[in-house]
Order: sequence, then structure tokens, then C-alpha cells
Amino acid sequence: MLRSFARTAATHHSWHHKHAPFSSLSHSSRTPKPTTPFQPDPKKPTSSATAAPLYDEQERIRQLAADDKNPSLDVGPNGRPLFTSAPSLSHLSRNDARTYFKLTKDTLNAVLPEGLPVGMVNEFQDSMRTALLVRQSFLDLRDNFRRVVDPPMWSANGKGVKVRKQVVLDGPVSCGKSIALAMLVQWAREEGWLVLYVPKGKEWTRGGFFYKHPHTGLWDTPVQAENVLKDFLKYNESYLKQLPCQIFDPILLGEGAGVGWLKDADSLAIPEGTNLYELVRTGIEQTHAAVGVVVRLRKELSLIKDRPVLIAIDQYNNWFTFSEYEEPVTIRSCRPIHARELTMLTYMKMLVMLLVKAFRPMMHDDMMVGAFSHSTAVGKLRKDLPDVPVNARVMFPRYSLDEAETVSHYYLRQRLIRREAFSEENWKKIYFLSNGNGTEIRGLVPFMR
Repeated sequence: MLRSFARTAATHHSWHHKHAPFSSLSHSSRTPKPTTPFQPDPKKPTSSATAAPLYDEQERIRQLAADDKNPSLDVGPNGRPLFTSAPSLSHLSRNDARTYFKLTKDTLNAVLPEGLPVGMVNEFQDSMRTALLVRQSFLDLRDNFRRVVDPPMWSANGKGVKVRKQVVLDGPVSCGKSIALAMLVQWAREEGWLVLYVPKGKEWTRGGFFYKHPHTGLWDTPVQAENVLKDFLKYNESYLKQLPCQIFDPILLGEGAGVGWLKDADSLAIPEGTNLYELVRTGIEQTHAAVGVVVRLRKELSLIKDRPVLIAIDQYNNWFTFSEYEEPVTIRSCRPIHARELTMLTYMKMLVMLLVKAFRPMMHDDMMVGAFSHSTAVGKLRKDLPDVPVNARVMFPRYSLDEAETVSHYYLRQRLIRREAFSEENWKKIYFLSNGNGTEIRGLVPFMR
């Protein structure tokens, strides 16, 4: 019954490969779609439209506009304010937990130009407001990385607060991992950090051209590399122009996307005085250097000292399973290529583990956070993952009962729930029926009677 009501966001794709027999050149017929800034689709039906029509959509918009002029409606459980007055994510405290933080479309498009998680976009469209619940689990994640950069005072017994430089967010589907990661990226950028944000890590393992490099034995994906570099420039261009390159070894060239190898050249010289912006532009403009530039950029980011650097990867679990690519073995058979055989993924994960083993105290130049996305259906992974530091995995919880109470009052405020049907008994029924799944709660509350 629950699954028939709850809205499912998963879509099923099929694809077909064509390979040249016994050739290192392969091509995937599906190319990644370009990421666009958050723009709510007025034609997309909200979850309330799946129930009996409680309100006409235009009428609901009109009523919400009128409600915004009445601050007495912004009341949460037990008379608490429903919205926090904190001006930024940096100013949030424990007292702001279980309140909503207001955002604007312009701010989101500016600070997260790579794109927003699907769960965040759906939340905004269904509630018709750009606001997010402040959860204690997010505050703990933010404060962890804040303590890495600004260590707290040691306690009297000599034991300090334990911090993690590498964190992998795990937990059940629709518990808010991707939203928490995006909020962490926004906070870090507002603090002046240099952030490499990958909102769709799954796209690193599918689409575009892929070639086996004869020198490394790994598979290069130049189209994905170019997209990664373009996304990295969207927010960080001004920072990169101020950061000089610290490694001047030649960059190994690979096969270009659909154009083959360069003649009489197998490496690219990096002259002294080059900055990171020029390095990234080189990878974008020269397809043969794209993968090598991504690998070099990852090494350069580990050497930056004058500002904190954070690498944030969503859909991180896709980097530990098979990719979409296949290598021809015979005329009639192909071998699936594992993500660990892809050049960019291999070096991205390898550098994290090498720097952890070479422990350097009180340095914050290698912070990384990944979030598993179980909606991508890659299967259950083992507890100890290769190239992931021990104890890096953190279980992210679904909504608690107190959080679900605030969420229910918020949806009441946003007219997803009829006031005459709202009661403590009803919202608790939905909470226990959904087991704290945020997507299912949002899909079920319009059916409250």
C-alpha cells in the first residue's frame, strides 16, 4: 500500500554498445546530459496532485503568497519558530536544529552552479518554497570539518575532539545524504574554501568515449574529464587564477575524444609560472590532455596551503562497482570494465589513501567527503572498501520523530496538508508507515484525512 502511494523517482534506461573488434577504441552511445541551474518546472505535478485534488495549483500559489504576509502562520511544534533567523549556514547553532533555513534561487544557482541533487529539487517543487530542514546530523558534519580547519582547545584530560578528514555518508535511501552534502558544499564555499563538487559521480562511469591507455593500462574517459573541468571552473575561476601550479612534470597525453592520438607528441610540458586556471583551461581546450589534467589537478589540490580544500563526491558508491563500459574480448563477447580501471577514479581515490597513510597532523589540505546514493541501485557494498580510510563511513539517519513533527508542520504551512485533517495522530501514522523516509512522507501527507 505504501509503495503505491509513494512517488518513485527512479527511471530505467537502456543502452547499446558498438565496438570495433579488438580495438582499444570504444564508444558509449549515451552521452551525459549537461547540468543546468535549478529552475522549478511549472508543468511538473507536485505530490499533492497524485491525491484527490486538494487545491488547484494556481490557487495554492495565490494562497501561499498571501500566507507569506502573515508571520503568525510560521509556527512549528510547541509554538517554536518554523524558520530560523540565522543569515547563513555558518551561523546555524544547535538551537536551530529542527527549523527550516530559507534559501533563494539566485543563491543556489550562484553557489551550486554544478547542479542540485534530485531530492532537493523535488522538495522545492513539491513544497513550493526554497527552504531546507536544519538537521543535527548536518550540523555535526559541518562542525567536523570546521574543527579540521580550526581545531578546538584540548580538554583537561588531554583528549581532544575526534575529527575526520575523510567522511563517507552512508544510510538508507532517501535519508538526506545528498542534500546534506550539497549544504556542506554551500557552507564551505561561503567560508572561502576551494571545493571540487561532483553532484553526479555516476556520470564518471558511463557515457562518452573511453580508451585504454597503453602506458598506464587504465581506461581514459576524455569527455567526462572535460565536463569535470568545466564544472570546476563555474564557481572557482577567480580562486584558480590566484593559485600557481606547484608541479611542473609533463602531463601524459592520451587519445582524444573521437580524434585519435596526436602525432609526434606523448606529453604536455607545463611551463613555470602557470596557474591552476590556465592548467584547467588547457584540459578543456585540448581533449588529449583532459584526463591527465584532472589527475594533475587532484595532486595540485593536495598541495594548496593558503586555503582549505574540500572534495565532495555524490553518488560515491558508483565508484566501487562496474561501469557502463565494456572491453571487446572476442568478436562476440565483451568484458565489463570495473570503475577501479578508470584513470580518473583510480587516481582520485588512490591519492586520498596515500595521504592518509602519510599522516601529517594539523594539516587540512586533504579533506574529502563522499555520499552514497542507494537510489542509483548499484547493489550493496562491503563494509571495508578499497582506498577508503578505516572508520570513514558515517551512517546518516532518516527523520527522527521530532524532525518528522517539524516537517509535518512545514508541509501544513505550505498547504500540502489540509488544516482540518492535520492532527498528531495522523502525522505519526505517516511517519511510522514511511519509517522516516523523507520522500515517502512528502508523498503521503496530501492523503491525510
